Amino acid sequence: MCYRYIGGALLAAASVLAGPAVARAQIGNGSVPSTDGSDGGFQTPRNPAVVPHIPTGQAGDAGFYSSFEYVMLAQTRAIGNQTIARYGFYDLTGQSNGGKPGQIVGSGREAINPSMFRNGPTFQPGFNIEIGYRLEDGTRIFANYLQLYDAHYTVGASSVPPHYAVPLGQNGQITLADSFVSSPVYSFNSFFSGPAGKVSGVNDNSVYGIWNAATQMDIKFTQRYQQAQVGARVPMLMTDYSRVYGIAGGQFSWFFERFFWRTVSTDQTGNLLPQNAANYTNTLSQRMYGPMLGCGHEIFVANQFSLSCELTGALLLNVEKERAKYKLGDDTVQSKWGNQDFQITPNANIAVNAWWYPIEGVQMRVGYQAMTFYNTQYMINPVGFNFGNIAPQYEFKAFRLLHGFNLGIGFFF
Repeated sequence: MCYRYIGGALLAAASVLAGPAVARAQIGNGSVPSTDGSDGGFQTPRNPAVVPHIPTGQAGDAGFYSSFEYVMLAQTRAIGNQTIARYGFYDLTGQSNGGKPGQIVGSGREAINPSMFRNGPTFQPGFNIEIGYRLEDGTRIFANYLQLYDAHYTVGASSVPPHYAVPLGQNGQITLADSFVSSPVYSFNSFFSGPAGKVSGVNDNSVYGIWNAATQMDIKFTQRYQQAQVGARVPMLMTDYSRVYGIAGGQFSWFFERFFWRTVSTDQTGNLLPQNAANYTNTLSQRMYGPMLGCGHEIFVANQFSLSCELTGALLLNVEKERAKYKLGDDTVQSKWGNQDFQITPNANIAVNAWWYPIEGVQMRVGYQAMTFYNTQYMINPVGFNFGNIAPQYEFKAFRLLHGFNLGIGFFF
């Protein structure tokens, strides 16, 4: 009898422990746990065994949703190869150059060129946020915004030449001409004449101008990108294991690039006054507007996991604004130039993502994306040396690429 009571107790305990299993989804014949699809929506994976403690709804239900994504993208460094400054100084009277005015005294080695920026394009961190509403038929109305933080590239040259390499003069003696940095800016007014007594033993008229026999020059190139989209994702074909959807809407894209050049000129004692420095900026802004079309395909690969590929394209009106300016260091005198133009810029994008649905109403994804733009402008010669009529040169760039990785999370409410 004792054995019967013990056996009965064990059976009762086993039935209690097995009770919750009746409510769990049973996977049979390789099926994937999902919604029933009765609402016409995509059958997203579910995990009823997990009870969430956040106010989210079911991904297959109508309602609002939002997502936040961290992105790390690199873009084409679109700037040309231009010699901006050389080591030495220009002898305007021929006093130090054997009676040959306008010739450079010193080695004339290249000191500053945008091609000297180190490495290739740098990855820019940023974010992508999206808000939207899902309809009963699975259509999603959305608006999103992508922002990349600025990428900066810098190069400088000073009175200390590279590797302390001081060239010899014509008589075989050491010359300190390469302790100066010079650039051939011309047609400037007397406010930009620079300090007196810059070069020992050389007449001030021979080294006239802030950019001639300067002490320090620095350049910086900044790139920024922003994008916004408004549209809808409409289901086109759905099965138990995949869905195909179309995308339509409008897109705004903005490439912002700025070239900055600062020149500092001091006297022999190292005194620096604000009026003995000059700043040059060249700004290229390309705002693009136009319609966007595309499609996407998502496939379930396992319980709570899926893979997707999305292709989009846009035909954008590119509003180009070009601005260049010389400005005295004390902000009193400046010379400006500007231009505006319009172009058509095609755009094509691809995004590949892996999705995870951990609990109801929550989606996470990680992936790779690439955005290409055709027929944009770039600074091939960022500096216009004619102060009186600044004329930097721009050319069309056939291909621009932004690409990198993304990691994000979304919530349905």
